Amino acid sequence: MKLIAGNSNIELAKSISSYIGVKLADASIRKFADGENFVKINENIRGEDVFIIQSTSPPVNDHLIELLIAIDAARRASAKRITAVMPYFGYARQDRKDEGRTSISAKLIANLITSAGANRVVTIDLHAGQIQGFFDIPLDNLFSVNELIQDMKKISISQNSHDSLAIVSPDVGGVVRARAFAKRINAALVIIDKRREKEGESEVMNIIGEVKNKTCIILDDIADSAGTLCNAARALKENGANDIYSYIVHGVLSGNALEKIKNSDIKELVLTDSIQASEVIKNTINIRHISIAPLMGEAIKRIHSDSSVSALFS
Repeated sequence: MKLIAGNSNIELAKSISSYIGVKLADASIRKFADGENFVKINENIRGEDVFIIQSTSPPVNDHLIELLIAIDAARRASAKRITAVMPYFGYARQDRKDEGRTSISAKLIANLITSAGANRVVTIDLHAGQIQGFFDIPLDNLFSVNELIQDMKKISISQNSHDSLAIVSPDVGGVVRARAFAKRINAALVIIDKRREKEGESEVMNIIGEVKNKTCIILDDIADSAGTLCNAARALKENGANDIYSYIVHGVLSGNALEKIKNSDIKELVLTDSIQASEVIKNTINIRHISIAPLMGEAIKRIHSDSSVSALFS
């Protein structure tokens, strides 16, 4: 087995490497003066099972091209099998045509990864499950549910009664996920009905469910501009909620998202390390990270040994 780390999330790659007990392969991944990406694998990988760890996090296009070139380099170096390990799969929100003359970019990215030479893809909490069908190669969509649930139970234990806890879906699209979490920790389910007039801006219309005097946990897969998240927190507070927490798998946090979160009604925001956090984010008082390295490391070990990956969640 060979593990190759791209530049998108070196810290996570090192943690995965430590969990598996395999050193990261020696590779040179850099840019030329004009911005072109360059990848060279500095050790023999002929006949090896190669795993390339690279989130397509901001800057998305740079990290995507870096991944594609790394896959091509491994293919041309005669790797036996190449698995693209993408903790965060960028472009996943462009999974359909919801208006005329637009691209289904998630399908295009799937084609590029396959054409570059990947034999398999591993990702976590894919934004839209149907993206699995965009690939003509196997795709393992891992779920961080166990890691998040274990952390949520700390909040649940701190409450006098499970009845005072509510899992909140910030939009209708996240109801299935929120219901599954609410069932696991015996909490109430609340749904935010929102309207999005234009990209990056949303308005809370209704709250479905009782939140008065409850501790609320807002659950979502991605926080980008954080507008939806902070609006939901404000609406919950206005309707009588007590403490408000939020669990987000992929903390993109672009633009002034961090400032919004600092000034929001959210007591604590918990993120996974699928996207490498900046020092500013790490030092933000009400933001905390939990690691998905054991989950991804175990999945890689199982793929390498041709064992069941789905058994991780049964």
